[in-house]
Amino acid sequence: MIRQPSRHCTVELQAAPARIGHVRRIISAQLRYWRLDAVIDPAALGVTELLANVHRHARPSKQCTVELSVLLDQLTVSVYDEDPRLPCVRAAGTWETCGRGLALIAALSETWGVRPDGGGKVVWFTLPALTTTPEEARATPGHRESLPFDELRTAADAGAPPGVRGARVG
Repeated sequence: MIRQPSRHCTVELQAAPARIGHVRRIISAQLRYWRLDAVIDPAALGVTELLANVHRHARPSKQCTVELSVLLDQLTVSVYDEDPRLPCVRAAGTWETCGRGLALIAALSETWGVRPDGGGKVVWFTLPALTTTPEEARATPGHRESLPFDELRTAADAGAPPGVRGARVG
């Protein structure tokens, strides 16, 4: 049986610190559009960790692709980069300021993994895709009925939600 994602979004970028906040906003807007408000925070945190790893470790290029896909009741968040070296979870000492990214991914997700892909690799994690009704979303602290004006520029041509520019959405 071939399973196709019912919802899909891809964002290509250079994993630079200045871009990570922008990608978090794109991911948040897309998940809000899909009414997956309950997974916005863990998805955004996971993407932040994975993009920080690309920025810190990927060679020769920092070019990467973030992909969101929903199949049935599961959200899969994937980050592809061009570095073929596979990461591993390490035990960071209490005095260390980094080295906990994959352990954090493991803690916040249902499942996660790494696989070679072409000349690079994909690091992915899954979260339960629990949709919220509009009434539940309005009752959520911090919920915004509409996005700020600067995020309302037209991305509707590709069927993307407001706030998702430069992304491929399917």
